Amino acid sequence: MSETAPLRVALIGYGFAGKTFHAPLIAATPGLELALIGSSDAAKVGADFPAAAVVADPLQAAVDPRADLIVIATPNHSHAPLARAALAAGKHVIVDKPFTLDLAQARELAALAQRHGRLLSVFQNRRWDSDYLGVKQAIESGRLGAIAHFESHIDRFRPQVRERWREQAGPGTGVWWDLGPHLADQALQLFGLPERVFASLAVQRDGAVVADWAHVVLEYPRLRAILHAGMLAAGGVARFLVHGRDGSVVKARADRQEAQLLAGLAPGAPGWGEDPDELQWFGADGETRSPAPAGDQRRYYAAVRDAIAGRGANPVTPLQAVALMAVLEAADASAAQGRALAPALSEDERAAFARELAQS
Repeated sequence: MSETAPLRVALIGYGFAGKTFHAPLIAATPGLELALIGSSDAAKVGADFPAAAVVADPLQAAVDPRADLIVIATPNHSHAPLARAALAAGKHVIVDKPFTLDLAQARELAALAQRHGRLLSVFQNRRWDSDYLGVKQAIESGRLGAIAHFESHIDRFRPQVRERWREQAGPGTGVWWDLGPHLADQALQLFGLPERVFASLAVQRDGAVVADWAHVVLEYPRLRAILHAGMLAAGGVARFLVHGRDGSVVKARADRQEAQLLAGLAPGAPGWGEDPDELQWFGADGETRSPAPAGDQRRYYAAVRDAIAGRGANPVTPLQAVALMAVLEAADASAAQGRALAPALSEDERAAFARELAQS
């Protein structure tokens, strides 16, 4: 790849995640070329990206010589084997969340990427959402004082179980493995690793066979961070709620980029990522409001592009992915055992994560 040639990308998987998020974001990021799509539905791909080659076999797509960067947007159980094959073939790799099915796989892939000298990253696109960016700015401003209570919700109203692999029995399925990676990753970016994790998971909808409700508490010395996801919330729930020593902030509505993508808006088009829902502040001076910053998930792919070119840092490193996997796994085990558990990380991993977070 020359200095001026675009980075050739192979996207494996053209279901909801691949079609809705990855493909449009890749296509809208300068310096990236969506050269190949791994899919068994060539007609579906061709209707959207006629210039892209189509490869039916995902393992073949993972090692295809026409691509420099492999993006894995397939069912969760296939993430580790596809990433393993791509790294062994000398490719840079992005894996959709969750990174892997367990902590052992996460550590294995992190070591493999280091051994081959290739970039390995996880698609934590919600770090570039307007709602999260607004709350992050509010916390970092110091206006709230020491944070005591953080609440993050991704609640939806989907009373009918849908025919998709995320809602069927199998490894890495259910709402915690679908939405938990977003919720927990944002909390770890704000507050670092918790001392313990306490979780409750439930099956609530008629016909559901995997957990469709999750309530997880990350325990810090004083702070409690509550992460919640459910499928029977028709309304009345704020996306974020933060209480501090000196005040509170509420972000009622969620970032609009997913809705914009589903409506066919191209990333970067007029209005992209703009959020009319203001942050509400409460304190000794009463209630005030401030605008939310615009979100832009293209920044993830731009950062990956720059990191591969040696012009910046990996936006979501293997170390961050391993730490997040330890928290996701601890929550799963906590729900099964009915007690709070510490994430199964070594002291060296904890210290390295803390150093990396301080430098970000």
